[in-house]
Amino acid sequence: MILPNGALVAVADGAQLVLFRNTGHADPVLTAVEVPAMRERSSGASAHRSSAANPDNDTQAEDGYATGVAEMLNSWALAGKFEALLVIAAPRTLGELRKHWHKDLQSRLIGEINKDLTGRTTDEIAAAIDKA
Repeated sequence: MILPNGALVAVADGAQLVLFRNTGHADPVLTAVEVPAMRERSSGASAHRSSAANPDNDTQAEDGYATGVAEMLNSWALAGKFEALLVIAAPRTLGELRKHWHKDLQSRLIGEINKDLTGRTTDEIAAAIDKA
């Protein structure tokens, strides 16, 4: 994938978000961006017991975190803090993020990579972008 210079890269799973800016031209060069504090979100009522129709507390916490990530990225899109966005996320997290994208964010979304790369080095993330 060709990643535009200045593009924001969000790498997420159900508990962690890492942000980068692409400072490269032909190849991605990822520079870390500070992740702002996000409002804690809950997903569903936590007083219910776990079942297939009622996810356990860990799943609810992961969904709530993904909702918080989506809200933060939506607010950045609306504020014009990025022109292009690439999202790399664990499959379940990516599905939850998609539910909450604002149409302004969607218009800036240049790609999604359905893979859990949190905790990986910037070189490994850049290599995954090159292969996409």
